[in-house]
Amino acid sequence: MSDQFYRAFEDRHRGSRDVIKGRLAPYLPFIQPLAEQYPGAPALDLGCGRGEWLEILATTGLRPLGIDQDEDMLDACRVLGLTVCQGDAIEYLGALPDNSQAIVSAFHVVEHLSFDDLRKLAAEALRVLKPGGLLIMETPNPENIAVATCNFYLDPTHERPIPPDLLSFVAEYHGFQRVKIIRLQESAQLAQCATPALKDVLQGVSPDYAVIAQKEANTDILAATHRVFDQEYGLTLETLSARYDLSTQLKVQHAEARVYQLEGQIHALVNSNSWKLTRPLRWVSEKLRFLVAKV
Repeated sequence: MSDQFYRAFEDRHRGSRDVIKGRLAPYLPFIQPLAEQYPGAPALDLGCGRGEWLEILATTGLRPLGIDQDEDMLDACRVLGLTVCQGDAIEYLGALPDNSQAIVSAFHVVEHLSFDDLRKLAAEALRVLKPGGLLIMETPNPENIAVATCNFYLDPTHERPIPPDLLSFVAEYHGFQRVKIIRLQESAQLAQCATPALKDVLQGVSPDYAVIAQKEANTDILAATHRVFDQEYGLTLETLSARYDLSTQLKVQHAEARVYQLEGQIHALVNSNSWKLTRPLRWVSEKLRFLVAKV
């Protein structure tokens, strides 16, 4: 956009710089081993926006460069002394030399692309990455029902939601050796909750996810990231719905047990001597209530 609409939109709906940096922290365990393997290596961030990820990359010792088409966003980066360039992300990526980048990242970019451009991004990223280099693609998670049906379309520049299995297959198909889906930004409290409500099932699945794909490399380079690739991340719809089903079943079982208990108490009362002895009194009481009601 040529005006400041999108910058204002991002400032309203994306969150402060500190909030965004906190959301990016889970990527550091993937990045740091690679930064140690390639100290001072270039790292390219496509659609860099306000530059939060560029700042984080710089702290690892890598040499980040951000590309974005929005000049207003780039001005915010320049104020912070970040190295950025205006241009088309796919074209810029295609002009880079082979094996030149430690990282190629695209945060909330792929949902803006056509599927052909998404495939080009993956193919070109594989070409320009160093051995063991990482492609990171973060996008809204359509496994979250609220995201898929409403929140995704809040951004007027979005094309379509991309299911995690599709995005991971794109990276696999284009030759990445190791591909990991990580789900992100779920509520820490909900992640530990054994009794989610229906609202939690509809809205609580990790609202974002990323595919992290690693280029083929020797054993030493790959070993440095084995641990983080082997972990599981985030909150899935299957997990939340299973917890909800189990919680509902337990509530039903508890209610049935209470009804059974009450039935037993009523049966015991009806068959008790006191109930039998007081039967005439109850008969008189019922008759009196009837007579009073007629008066």
